Amino acid sequence: MARTDSIRITEIFHSIQGESTWAGVPCTFVRLTGCPLRCVWCDTAYAFHGGTRRTIDEVVGAVAEIGCRLVEITGGEPLVQPGAAVLAHRLLDDGYTVLVETSGAVDVSVLDDRVHRIMDLKCPGSGEEHRNLWSNLDHLTGRDEVKFVVAGLEDFEWAAGVIRHRGLDERVRDGSLGCLLVSPVWGLEGMEELAEAILESGLPVRFQTQLHKHIWGPDRAGV
Repeated sequence: MARTDSIRITEIFHSIQGESTWAGVPCTFVRLTGCPLRCVWCDTAYAFHGGTRRTIDEVVGAVAEIGCRLVEITGGEPLVQPGAAVLAHRLLDDGYTVLVETSGAVDVSVLDDRVHRIMDLKCPGSGEEHRNLWSNLDHLTGRDEVKFVVAGLEDFEWAAGVIRHRGLDERVRDGSLGCLLVSPVWGLEGMEELAEAILESGLPVRFQTQLHKHIWGPDRAGV
């Protein structure tokens, strides 16, 4: 039976939120260990293995010691551990605002409806497009965000097609989905062309870069 009283943790730290509509806000990050995906541009491969198993109570206590009321549960892929949903529920009950960063390859319906899901749909350039669990889109609400990490214009064209085909643009406009994020891979050349493509598309997306890497440099792990 899968354990829900403990989880394997890579790190817990306090930083500036680097991405999503929460960018720039102080946040406590709880990075869980393990991920079944291998995106070619991944910047957190160190979280694939190892970590330390800690009880949910221990993790909640560590978060409380930091004292920040915004918490993100991330990975790796946090939802491969059943305890991630339990941790999110506990933190919500304790009055925290909880973000969960997930690849979109694992069922998001296990999460408490109060969670802000930031779900990453994998573009072809990631090498993991086939892992997208499209039924996850049915579980997203107006508090949730969908992110496309793009490695170039071809990825953006793919993302734009998905947005239109699946009506995600209309869901943003009617408020049943919170936000669509387009995030270039760090160091991508042709940022101007990507920005122009976004403008020409007319889609209601937010173009974002990784704020934490602008502050601390490219070796800073994804948050």
